[in-house]
Amino acid sequence: MHPEILFYRGIILGFSIAAPIGPIGILCMRRTLTAGAIAGLISGLGAATADGLYGCIAGFGLTLIANFLVNQRIFLGLIGSLFLCYLGIKTFIEKPAQEKNFKPESNLINAYISTFLLTLTNPITILAFTAMFAGVGLTQTGGDHWAAALLVFGVFIGSMLWWGLLVSSICLLGDYFKGDRFQWINRISGTIIIAMGIFAFFNSLPF
Repeated sequence: MHPEILFYRGIILGFSIAAPIGPIGILCMRRTLTAGAIAGLISGLGAATADGLYGCIAGFGLTLIANFLVNQRIFLGLIGSLFLCYLGIKTFIEKPAQEKNFKPESNLINAYISTFLLTLTNPITILAFTAMFAGVGLTQTGGDHWAAALLVFGVFIGSMLWWGLLVSSICLLGDYFKGDRFQWINRISGTIIIAMGIFAFFNSLPF
């Protein structure tokens, strides 16, 4: 398969895997509304980096790492679910006034790390990448590292396209969410994230 075709297909796959709205999407939307577009994009960048890493594992056929992640999926899932619950509670009780004290450098780093770790602690993503790669004939790069690199880069670009689209859409609605509405954003977002964390916790249990 021509390397450029792999790149474009990687974009489609990266976009498709990132697009479903989950806890990362909720966090990204809330951070965009409360801290600005850059905070939302940095949050998306963290998720896209993890997607690119998983795409690298699938694209380069790193089966040893893939098997390790899958074998540790229960432990990673539990850690990720507890982290989600923590973020949900923090979001729920946080007051809108605190957003005015937003410190760009430290908070942008935290925004990146939190979404990166949340995405990384979902090893089922590697199964999704592997299955989708196989479904469209992308698992066989013939040992061509350049083709595999283009594929992974495409996945990253596709994921970032989604986060850019999401953040842009939320920014268009930003003027609607003012004053006390921020408090409702925190409560609704926090409740959703906590619920997802609880669901992920029980879903990760081995029985």
